[in-house]
Amino acid sequence: MKRLLGMEMIEKGLLEEMGLELNLKPWATDGGAHFWEVPKTAFRSVYDDQPNAHKKFMEKLDACIRNHDKEIEKMCNFHHQGFVDAITELLKVRTDAEKLKVQVTDTNRRFQDAGKEVIVQTEDIIRCRIQQRNITTVVEKLQLCLPVLEMYSKLKEQMSAKRYYSALKTMEQLENVYFPRVSQYRFCQLMIENLPKLREDIKEISMSDLKDFLESIRKHSDKIGETAMKQAQQQKLFSVILQKQNNVKFGKTMYINDRIPEERSEIVLKPVFEEEDENEEEVLTVQDLVDFSPVYRCLHIYSVLGDEETFENYYRKQRKKQARLVLQPQSNMHETVDGYRRYFTQIVGFFVVEDHILHVTQGLVTRAYTDELWNMALSKIIAVLRAHSSYCTDPDLVLELKNLIVIFADTLQGYGFPVNRLFDLLFEIRDQYNETLLKKWAGVFRDIFEEDNYSPIPIVNEEEYKTVISKFPFQDPDLEKQSFPKKLPMSQSVPHIYIQVKEFIYASLKFSESLHRSSTEIDDMLRKSTNLLLTRTLSSCLLNLIKKPHIGLTELVQIIINTTHLEQACKYLEDFITNITNISQETVHTTRLYGLSTFKDARHAAEGEIYTKLNQKIDEFVQLADYDWTMSEPDGRASGYLMDLINFLRSIFQVFTHLPGKVAQTACMSACQHLSTSLMQMLLDSELKQISMGAVQQFNLDVIQCELFASSEPVPGFQGDTLQLAFIDLRQLLDLFMVWDWSTYLADYGQPASKYLRVNPNTALTLLEKMKDTSKKNNIFAQFRKNDRDKQKLIETVVKQLRSLVNGKKGKTNI
Repeated sequence: MKRLLGMEMIEKGLLEEMGLELNLKPWATDGGAHFWEVPKTAFRSVYDDQPNAHKKFMEKLDACIRNHDKEIEKMCNFHHQGFVDAITELLKVRTDAEKLKVQVTDTNRRFQDAGKEVIVQTEDIIRCRIQQRNITTVVEKLQLCLPVLEMYSKLKEQMSAKRYYSALKTMEQLENVYFPRVSQYRFCQLMIENLPKLREDIKEISMSDLKDFLESIRKHSDKIGETAMKQAQQQKLFSVILQKQNNVKFGKTMYINDRIPEERSEIVLKPVFEEEDENEEEVLTVQDLVDFSPVYRCLHIYSVLGDEETFENYYRKQRKKQARLVLQPQSNMHETVDGYRRYFTQIVGFFVVEDHILHVTQGLVTRAYTDELWNMALSKIIAVLRAHSSYCTDPDLVLELKNLIVIFADTLQGYGFPVNRLFDLLFEIRDQYNETLLKKWAGVFRDIFEEDNYSPIPIVNEEEYKTVISKFPFQDPDLEKQSFPKKLPMSQSVPHIYIQVKEFIYASLKFSESLHRSSTEIDDMLRKSTNLLLTRTLSSCLLNLIKKPHIGLTELVQIIINTTHLEQACKYLEDFITNITNISQETVHTTRLYGLSTFKDARHAAEGEIYTKLNQKIDEFVQLADYDWTMSEPDGRASGYLMDLINFLRSIFQVFTHLPGKVAQTACMSACQHLSTSLMQMLLDSELKQISMGAVQQFNLDVIQCELFASSEPVPGFQGDTLQLAFIDLRQLLDLFMVWDWSTYLADYGQPASKYLRVNPNTALTLLEKMKDTSKKNNIFAQFRKNDRDKQKLIETVVKQLRSLVNGKKGKTNI
């Protein structure tokens, strides 16, 4: 029995004899005996289970040992002779074995020595074969991996060269064709993991390029629009030239007056010619100015990545933002034409780019999208132009704005955008243009009137006469027969005004060009604007001129003469418009010029002002009157102020000889009537309390001078004593007091054939009371004389009778 690490090794049979049934594991064998590993717990159970168990166990163990010893002894005895024989034989072969060992050792040594080189060569061969096999394997694997590496290298080159669309295609080939062949290798996994990052990089780079592109076209949209508008301008030029050639070929003319096309060319076509003269280069197209490759590249990239919708939404959103920025005008845009030009070129550039994108890409922008964007922009453009054009007070600026709008509309119409609303807007701006023209020409007319000397135009020689006639259509056979020097009846303002009216028609015509309107509509526009000029502007200037205080009677007479000649020239203005538009005046819808009524109204206003100023002048003279109302005897001659007044009237009425007969007659009659009324008011003035008979007689002398003036026919054309009737009221009143014929007056009062029919009883009563007070004051001590008492009594009786007449009761006449 052996002990090892607390484990007992005993023979199994011994344990069975001892009556121990344990789960034993074989531990070792010794010949035929088997030894088993018995746990220490087994022995502990032997000692602990029953009393004297150890003793019994030891007894049985000893018995078992003795039995085994006997068996071992028997076995040794049985095999001893064989063992001896075997030893003997071994000893016999020992010598041979040693020899054999020596021979084998020698042979092995010699064999080892001989095989060393073979072993070395064999090892070399094996190593070479292994290397060859490895090389073959590597070559095969490399041949499989090289296309992948080459494609990946190509991908890197494409990324470096910014050929992102090709790089995406290469990625697809790598993923679909090459990577599956080498997916087991680590480098392939690294490549596969790197592709999504490369795709994101491509998206970011392409998006960055797109942003740069959008920023670039936003900055250069004005240049793009300017180029597009120049192209449209050139096309319009070619159309005009072709139309002219056709008109010449078929014997037609657009305008009779050659000036219109020249000015038109100056306005519309001059910038094109200047550009060609300066640069002498062909105008670049939008494709030449803009590199659209970032858009194409980005669109293709997002299409390959399957994210095309995101790209489209982003592009449209950004372009809408840019559209709002482009449509936002500068606050001072209306101050110069450059502000409007920059505004239009930016908008044209924006929509030219969109139109190009629409036609060269599929689905990035659609016609519905561009139409929606254009309608939004058009509404904003019209609102902006309405607001800013309202601040324009310079007609030249408004005209340039109109030309820009026409070119703007023609350009975008060429790209398929509807522009009818812009032409409708032009009609609104046309009204504003006419208003600015009217304001400008109002200043022109005022300057002409200020510079006029209001005297007939002196003509020294034939050349001067032809110069004036070339400017103003004046015809007078009698004047033509006169020798030089001579005078034309109108003043310098007449030809100047006529020229300016024609200039206004030219200016108004400039706006009507290129509006795609018929000749009839243009004719109607010209006539209406000319009517506004005549009826409103010129008429207002004339009326203001007439009302100015420094304009005297001589100037007013000349103004009436001027308006007469301007009125006669209106038919020539109508012929002038007809020659421009080729629309006959006999056409049913042709608007007539209202110049006749305009100048008639001005002439009537001037006539009324003549009457007013003449009456004012009479009042100034009358105010100089200095009567001694208490004088006992008259001076025997007319008053000085009255003689001066009559001399003034004679000189004035001499000037009136150039006026139409009725005007001069009316002025003369009005002056006499006003003088008569003023004299009557002087007698009846409430501040005048007393009048002597001597004062009445002196006053009668003045009235006689007035009647003599009226009978001298200061203005020809009056029939009989028509002018003298202006003083009839005064004459009858003074006759009544001079002859003291009260009985006749009172007896015939109210009768149509009464001698004193024009004497009002109230007027007679007022004057008589003034004389009554004077008689009382001067004859205080004469009341004791019988004649004076009778006269005083007579006055009192007449006063009573007159008062009864004033009160509507006609009493009995006892005088």
